[in-house]
Amino acid sequence: MSKIRTIYSCQNCGAQSPKWIGRCSSCGQWNTFVEEVLEKDDTPKAQLKKDIGSAEAVPQLLEDIEEQQTYRISMPDQELNRVLGGGIVPGSLVLIAGDPGIGKSTLMLQLALSVPKLKVVYVSGEESAEQISMRARRLGLKAENCYILTETATYKIFRHLKELKPGLVIIDSIQTLQSQYIESTPGSVSQIRECASEMQRYAKETATPVMLIGHITKEGSIAGPKVLEHIVDTVLQFEGDRNYNYRILRTSKNRFGSTSELGIYEMGNGGLREVSNPSEFLLNQHEEVLSGVTIAGTIEGMRPMLIETQALVTHAVYGSPQRSATGFDLRRLQMLLAVLEKRSGFQFGTKDVFLNIAGGLRVEDPAIDLAVVCALLSSFEDQVVPPTYCFSGEVGLSGEIRAVNRIDQRISEADKLGFKKIFVSGASVKGLDLRKYNIEVIAVNKVQELYERLF
Repeated sequence: MSKIRTIYSCQNCGAQSPKWIGRCSSCGQWNTFVEEVLEKDDTPKAQLKKDIGSAEAVPQLLEDIEEQQTYRISMPDQELNRVLGGGIVPGSLVLIAGDPGIGKSTLMLQLALSVPKLKVVYVSGEESAEQISMRARRLGLKAENCYILTETATYKIFRHLKELKPGLVIIDSIQTLQSQYIESTPGSVSQIRECASEMQRYAKETATPVMLIGHITKEGSIAGPKVLEHIVDTVLQFEGDRNYNYRILRTSKNRFGSTSELGIYEMGNGGLREVSNPSEFLLNQHEEVLSGVTIAGTIEGMRPMLIETQALVTHAVYGSPQRSATGFDLRRLQMLLAVLEKRSGFQFGTKDVFLNIAGGLRVEDPAIDLAVVCALLSSFEDQVVPPTYCFSGEVGLSGEIRAVNRIDQRISEADKLGFKKIFVSGASVKGLDLRKYNIEVIAVNKVQELYERLF
């Protein structure tokens, strides 16, 4: 009779122990160790290689390896192309994670049904073929080269892939797969690690791109071991608020491109629609012009955007003033309030201050400091900032307005959307030809100077 090896694994971080322990020594969590059957001695190790059909790798001298230009498969989804760095690289492993019900499966099914002249295999371990067919009809998409496979055993999946030889594989989801070499339950740390490794081996040895859909935990991190994010080439976060129709696709890791890109979608009855001009989508059109509202010019990755900044300054009712920020760093808001109080003499110490980035976006670009300051002053004075004014600049601790990078793209975006004036740092416009813009560019150097020009 063959001997069975067992091991205890932490379901939070993936740490292993030969015996059960109450508290994980790696992550400090309690009662997270579960017993898993690691492998049997009579397990045929050569079976995986047979299933994938891999070739033996041979060592090569670095000088003998020919440099080849990275070929990318261009997707019909331009937002996804931008986030991936220009398209998907053959042999790459892409992980897409997000909240349940946010639209991960819808996005991947739209991709599978819209890629022209490319054989796609959509492997689903969560839904039946009938459910996927109903969703495809609801999206109004048809494809002759998209195959649906409802299977969770990896060795069966590889046998079908070996017969079909697809150009793209989509796995929904990695937490539902089960490898025959690990006899623990699907979704456990060891199963996710082993299944992801097998998918990586298949992608690299067959030059087939594989896209994995991943679950997240209640803390917001990707479910499974941290090694999952190290194995894959690209990690995409699919975010959104159920109160809004938009969805944001962010890159947190990309071996083939920038990690500062984002794609914006709008969720509708017909699925996810690309938002090619996010500035018009993020700017709310008010019938009545109100105080405390300003427009900021920011950049996410290579894309310039204009966003709406809202501030509310009121008397503190409960004694101690409140400070609240949505979509903006609260500590940076407190710093800007200290600058306004110390350098310009505005008394915010007895005021409740609330700040919101409209649309539910979270922005980390320091260039919106100027718009935040103007929104605070507008609400403090209860005076309206004209809606045709735009702001882009960083505010320093001494009250000076500092230059930001790529100011020409920010000015061009405001000019394209019909704004009349944009306030920037005086250091930003040095060497910049302002005659090519229809918008009036106003250079300011101090917060006090900005206040005098506006109010």
